Amino acid sequence: MKMGNQSVISEFLLLGLPIEPELRDQFYALFLLMYVTTILGNLLIIVLIRLDSRLRTPMYLFLSNLSFSDLCFSSVTMPNLLQNMQSQVPSIPYAGCLTQMYFFLFFGDLESFLLVAMAYDRYVAICFPLHYTTMMSPKLCLSLVVLSWVLTTAHAMLHTLLMAKLSFCADNIIPHFFCDMSALLKLACSDTRINELVIFIMGGLILVIPFLLIVMSYARIVSSILRVPSARGIRKAFSTCGSHLSVVSLFYGTIIGLYLCPSDNNSTVKETVMAVMYTVVTPMLNPFIYSLRNRDIKGALGRVCSKWTIQLSLGQGL
Repeated sequence: MKMGNQSVISEFLLLGLPIEPELRDQFYALFLLMYVTTILGNLLIIVLIRLDSRLRTPMYLFLSNLSFSDLCFSSVTMPNLLQNMQSQVPSIPYAGCLTQMYFFLFFGDLESFLLVAMAYDRYVAICFPLHYTTMMSPKLCLSLVVLSWVLTTAHAMLHTLLMAKLSFCADNIIPHFFCDMSALLKLACSDTRINELVIFIMGGLILVIPFLLIVMSYARIVSSILRVPSARGIRKAFSTCGSHLSVVSLFYGTIIGLYLCPSDNNSTVKETVMAVMYTVVTPMLNPFIYSLRNRDIKGALGRVCSKWTIQLSLGQGL
């Protein structure tokens, strides 16, 4: 396959995770369990928000989109990882590699924008409760979601097109478990300076600025709660904000460290472990941190289960 009459690579070989052969089955079971948990947890949130009319609020509009993003983000890499762990020749076609990179960037960026929108929603709800309905109007919330999808589409397409212009010669071995952008750049035998410049500039816009906005939002939330001191309020503030910020820091910290602050001292094993943290662990934790600890979600789950139980009982009675 040729790109620009120079590339002769038709497929890439993914080395996968640096796991000892005797531990491969255990890690396969672990990652399979984590993937199933991610799928079921995020699907449950999407279904509950869809079925319960009480959850038709801005926060849950963002949550449903975040759950969909997490579900897809994990599905971009995990099925391929699980398949390659059982394969003797873990290869991926050139076109499939670029496709995986596009959707990886797309859903990763989408999660970044949605986390900002959710942080802003909580900031308005806690700091300006009397103006919440006017400041977070349905039109604004829908606009934020649509804008997130549009921007992520453009950003992912930009990097994919730039990557498609590069030439890949003899070396086709990717020391990773998916088609990571930085790993592909190391294999290119043409000039990658434009790609690296775009990664640095766009990374600052897509990652650093949203991360700072999220931290500022939660800092304002904590400051607002501390102005009216109460032991219960302080505990709730630090419990909620602390858990949210821990997941946000895990997601942004590992990505920023890998793509914007790369180090020559970073080993392949270290980079792979960092990638696992934001591609596997974060999508699995988000449903528990943002939703399943939420009283509204628990209430919706109880109401839906009760409704299904009644309908099942009536059906059996007939």
